Amino acid sequence: MVGLVMVALVLMPQVSCNIHLANYTISSLPILHKYYLPGEFLIAGILSQIYIFSNPISFTKHPSEELLDQTVFLTQNYQHILALLFAINEINENPLILPNVTLGLNIFNSHFSPSWTYLASLELLSAQDRSVPNYKCDGQDNTIAVIGGPEAEIGFHMATILSNYKIPQFTYGSAPAINDQNQGAFFHWMFPDGSYQYQGILQLLQHFQWTWVGVLFQDDDNGNKFVQNVLPVFSQSGICFDFIERFPAIPFYCDFNQLVDETVGTLKAIMGATANVLVLHSEIQGMMALRMLLQFSEYEGLPTKTKVWIMTAPMDFTSVNIQRLWNIDFLHGAMSFAVHSNEVLGFQKFIQNQSPTSRKQDGFIQIFWEQTFSCLFPDSREDKQFEKNCTGEEQLETLPASVFEIGMTVHSYGIYNAAYALAHAFHAMQLSEFKHRRQGKQKLLNQQLWQLHNFLKGVSFNNSAGETVSFNQKGELVAGFDVINWITFINESFLRVKVGRIDPKAPPAKVLFLQDDDIVWPSQTRPLSLCNDNCRSGYRRKKKEGKQFCCYDCIPCAEGKISNKKDMDDCILCHGGQYPNNDRDLCLPKDISFLSYEEPLGMSTSIFALIFSSITVSVLGIFIKHKDTPIVKANNIDLTYTLLISLLFSFLCVFLFIGQPEKLTCLLRQPAFGIIFSMAVSCILAKTITVVLAFMATKPGSSMRKWVGKGLAISIVLCCFMIQATICTVWLATSPPFPDSDMHSMAKEIILECNEGSATMFYYVLGFMGLLAFVSFTVAFLAKKLPDSFNEAKFITFSMLVFCSVWLSFVPTYLSTKGKYMVAVEIFSILASSAGLLGCIFSPKCYIIVVRPDLNSKAQLIRIKH
Repeated sequence: MVGLVMVALVLMPQVSCNIHLANYTISSLPILHKYYLPGEFLIAGILSQIYIFSNPISFTKHPSEELLDQTVFLTQNYQHILALLFAINEINENPLILPNVTLGLNIFNSHFSPSWTYLASLELLSAQDRSVPNYKCDGQDNTIAVIGGPEAEIGFHMATILSNYKIPQFTYGSAPAINDQNQGAFFHWMFPDGSYQYQGILQLLQHFQWTWVGVLFQDDDNGNKFVQNVLPVFSQSGICFDFIERFPAIPFYCDFNQLVDETVGTLKAIMGATANVLVLHSEIQGMMALRMLLQFSEYEGLPTKTKVWIMTAPMDFTSVNIQRLWNIDFLHGAMSFAVHSNEVLGFQKFIQNQSPTSRKQDGFIQIFWEQTFSCLFPDSREDKQFEKNCTGEEQLETLPASVFEIGMTVHSYGIYNAAYALAHAFHAMQLSEFKHRRQGKQKLLNQQLWQLHNFLKGVSFNNSAGETVSFNQKGELVAGFDVINWITFINESFLRVKVGRIDPKAPPAKVLFLQDDDIVWPSQTRPLSLCNDNCRSGYRRKKKEGKQFCCYDCIPCAEGKISNKKDMDDCILCHGGQYPNNDRDLCLPKDISFLSYEEPLGMSTSIFALIFSSITVSVLGIFIKHKDTPIVKANNIDLTYTLLISLLFSFLCVFLFIGQPEKLTCLLRQPAFGIIFSMAVSCILAKTITVVLAFMATKPGSSMRKWVGKGLAISIVLCCFMIQATICTVWLATSPPFPDSDMHSMAKEIILECNEGSATMFYYVLGFMGLLAFVSFTVAFLAKKLPDSFNEAKFITFSMLVFCSVWLSFVPTYLSTKGKYMVAVEIFSILASSAGLLGCIFSPKCYIIVVRPDLNSKAQLIRIKH
C-alpha cells in the first residue's frame, strides 16, 4: 500500500518538493499565466488555476528552468476567470452602472503557492511586465480592487502586502484567518459567517441520527480551528468520532517522507473506519487528494460506495489529467454545503461561445483548452503528452461535468457577485464625490481610492439572478448555505441537487431545512452510522468502559420501569396505578385485586364457611335437644353452648374478610376475629381446668371442692374476654384498621386491602390467643390420662394441637404472601382451627348421642377404676 501511495505522489503535482523560491530573485521568475484586459479602471485577480512543479534542483540549469518544469491545469477552475470576465462585460454594457467608465481585468495565477501569491501582489504594484514595486513610470495605477481565491491562504498572503496600500480585497473561497485588524479592515469575504455552516452540519447529523462519524480535516488554520473549536461542540451535542485525521494537504514545499506517512495514516483511518458517514473539512482542491485516497481504497477492497461524505462549503470538484479515468462513484449520495447561489442568465451561452482564438491576451485559455480536450496547439509550450491537435472548434458543452461544467458553480457565483459589488461601490463613490469628476479621473482615483472601503461596507444590490447581495460589519457576505446532494452517472458526469438550505435568520435550533424525500443515497436506503445498534424500546443504554459515550451496551429495564424510545439513558418508572407490559415499552393500567365472592377462591371459602356454620348449628341443636342426657351434662353445658356459639361466630366472621374492603368491615374483621376466638379458647381452657379440678375434688379430704362449680368457669371466660376486648379497644382507639390500596406489592395489580393500622396491636391479639391456646394445650395434655369417666381432656389436647399447628404455620405463611392470598391464608387459618376445635371436641359426643344412644347413660359414663 505504501508503494502505491509513493507512486501516485510522484505522479500528482501537489507533491513536488524542495522548491524554495526565496533563493532566487523575483525578477528572474516572471508570472507566465496572466490575463490582461485593458480598461480605464482595473479589477485585478489573483487566482489559483495552474500547478507548476518540478524535479529536485540539480544546479545543472538555470534555477528558473528547473522550477518551471511542467504545468498542470485545474480545468474546473477556469470557469472562475470566465465568471469574472462575464461580470465585467455585463457591467461595461450596463448604462446604469459606471456610465462612461470602462472596467478592465488584470488576472495573475498564484499556483496555490504563498510565494507566487506574493509575487503576483508585488507585480500589481509594479509597472506592467516588471516586478519593481512602487515604480510605474510607464503607466497609471488604475487598479481599484483585487479578487483572490479560491483558497483561504491565497487571501491571507495577498492581504499581507496589499493591505499596506489600502487596496480593497475580496476572496471568494473560504474566509482566511486574518487576526490583524489593519489587514482585515480592507478585506471582504464572499463567504457567510462559517458558524452557520457548522450548525447546519451538526443538525444534519442529528436529523439523520448519525452519531458515529469520521472526520478528515485539512492541516491549515481553518482546519485546526474546526477541530479545536467546532468538534467539541459536536461532542457536547451527542456526536462521537470514529477517527479524526489530518487530510493530506497539497503543499508546494514539503517533506516527501512526511507526506507519504500522512497519506498512509489517513488511508488506514478510512479503511479501518466503521462509521458510514465521513465529514471532510477542506479547501477547493481537496477533491483531488480525496480521489487519490479513495482510488487506493478501491485497490485495498474498501467499499467506499456505502460511505456518505459530508463536505464543507469551500470544497468543489477539481481534478487533474491523470484522474480523468478514475471513477467518481464515491460522490454518489454525498452531501455538501455551499454558499447560496442561483443560476445567472446568459452565463451558459457565454461559456458555449468561448474559443481559444477569440482572446489573444488570455494567458490561460490555450493551456486550458489543451488539457481539457487532450490536444495540442502548434505553438504549445507543453510536452508532447497528447497525440491529437487542437482545432479550436471543440465544444465545451460536450464535456462531462467531471472535466468542466457549463452551469455556474458556487465559486464562480462568488466572483460574479464580487465584481458587481465593486462596481456598485465604485459607482456610489463617484456619485457622492460628483465634484471630483471635473478634476479628472486620475485625481479621483489617487485621492479617493481608500474611501472605497466605506462604500463597500454599505453596498447592497440585487444581481441579475434576483438575489440580494450585501455585507455585514465584519465584511462577510450576508447569505445562507445550500445543502447539496451529489448524483453521479456512468459517463463520469454528475449533478448537484439542492435538497435543503441553512437560514441564518431562523432560530438556532431550526437553522437547517431539509427535503428528505429528494435525497439520493449511495445505497437503496439511508445509511446508518452508529457505534452500535440502537437500544430498542424496553432497554436502556449502559456505557462501555473505555469507549466513547456513543458506544454502549443495551440492558433490559428494571422491574417496574419501561423505555418507550430508542437509546434511552434511563428507564421510566410506571406510575403507581400502572405496570410494564412484557416488552417493557408501555405502561398498562393495573387490575383492581381483592378477594371477591365471584372468583373461585372467594366462592369456595364462602361455601366452606357456610357448611361449617351449618354443622355448628346442627351440633348446637343436637346438644340442646339432648340437654338432659348424661353426656351433655357431664362437662358444663353452659361452657359447651358458649363454645359452640363462639365457633359459629368464628365461621361467620370469615365473611368480613371477603369482598371489597370497606371502612366498617376493616374496623370489625380483626377485632371480631380476635375476641370471638379468645372466647372459644377461653371456654376450652375453662372446660379443661374444670375437668382437672373435678378429678382432684373427688379425692377424700380434697380442698379443691370449693373451686368446683360454674362460677370458676364463668370467671375464666369473662377474664379472658375482658383482656382481649381491652387490647382491641386500645387498638381501635389509637390506630384503627382502614381501607388501603397497595400499588407496589404486585406487579400487575392494585391490591385493595385493610391496613391493620398498628401491626403491633394485631400481633398482640394473636399473641394473647396463642397464650390461651398454649395454656389450654398444656393443661389438657397433663390431664389426658385421667379416668375416662370424668375426662374429655384427651379430645381437648387433640383440638389444641390442631389449633396451635394452624396458627404457628399461619404467621410465616401470612407474611410471605401478598394481596388477596394473604387474606385467604387468614380465612383458611380461621376455618381450619375452628373446624379442628369443632371436630376434635364435639364429633365423639355427637357420635354417641346420634349413633350410639345406648352409651349415653349414667352407667356407661361412670366406670369405677379397679
